[in-house]
Amino acid sequence: MMRRTQWMRRSLLAGGMVAVLATASGCGLFSEQTSRQIDPPQTIEDPLSGDQATAAPVEGGTELTVFLKDANGYIAPVTLQAALKPDERIEQRALEMMVENGAYADQLPAGFSPVLPQGTEVLTFNVIQEQRKAIVDFTSPFLDYNVPDERKIVEALTWTLTGFPGIEQVEIWNEGERLDEMPVDGMPLAGPLSRKMGINLEIAEGVNYARSTPVTLYFSAITEEDEQYYVPVTRLIERSSEPAKAAIEQLIAGPGPFSKLHAVMTEDIEVSGLDIADGVVTVDLKDEMFSAEQKLPSEMLQAVVLSLTENTGAKQVQIQLNGSSDLKDTDNRSYSEPVDRPTHVNGLKF
Repeated sequence: MMRRTQWMRRSLLAGGMVAVLATASGCGLFSEQTSRQIDPPQTIEDPLSGDQATAAPVEGGTELTVFLKDANGYIAPVTLQAALKPDERIEQRALEMMVENGAYADQLPAGFSPVLPQGTEVLTFNVIQEQRKAIVDFTSPFLDYNVPDERKIVEALTWTLTGFPGIEQVEIWNEGERLDEMPVDGMPLAGPLSRKMGINLEIAEGVNYARSTPVTLYFSAITEEDEQYYVPVTRLIERSSEPAKAAIEQLIAGPGPFSKLHAVMTEDIEVSGLDIADGVVTVDLKDEMFSAEQKLPSEMLQAVVLSLTENTGAKQVQIQLNGSSDLKDTDNRSYSEPVDRPTHVNGLKF
């Protein structure tokens, strides 16, 4: 009874999370190559429901983003290269890359590990298009994991699959039966999963989750190879009527006191204004120490783009500093016009 009560509270908490991923085309900021054009989709019958699901055969290589566990225990996106067979679904390949000691273990960056238990296989994978819902049916080894990994597994699966176009919800099955809860520690799976559940969840000090607002922030971390990458963290804060502005204010505040992540902005920056119109979110930041000839840290501007698109669903971000949009970052990238959220994040070496 205690276990069930604990997970009901966690489920209620997760149900309040709103973190929508904009699936706009990327601007090449986060991976060395852009995704190749996918061939026109074929349809296959969904053996579970009889509905039609989309298959996406790809010739040659393509990029895909999967969520893995990093060296600090966070779930983080990693963009990988994959050469798919003509009849192979890109989403199923992503799932196979998430299996511990699986066929693609040597293709993962150092310091990152898959979350799906060793021996897990995908029996079927289908998408019910009108519901924008993916149904994945795993073999029995999927049930063999440790308690601390339970939520990490659910987060990684949900965030990986909802990163693909046409998928907003995820349903987990095992050996032909839908799971109503995770088998080891009883995490409820009563309804389809979405990014509303959050990721790498944390609660700001003194906040009551029942009266809170969730914001998803992108902080920085460093790999074993000294490469910088981004980690999303969903933080529960005091209830706010302006969650997008609150998200940037939390980004400025930085990681929590016990976090192993790094800040992407200095605490003397302020949010002067924020507006959302026609799919573009415009944020005006204020920094009295900034001079017009300075270049801004690319890490900071990219984190702002990721965080704002994640929390608003906007397709583009226009960043201003002290009222001016004539900005360049340390990679000599211009921000004078609105920029897209990238399709792929954290293209790391391996």
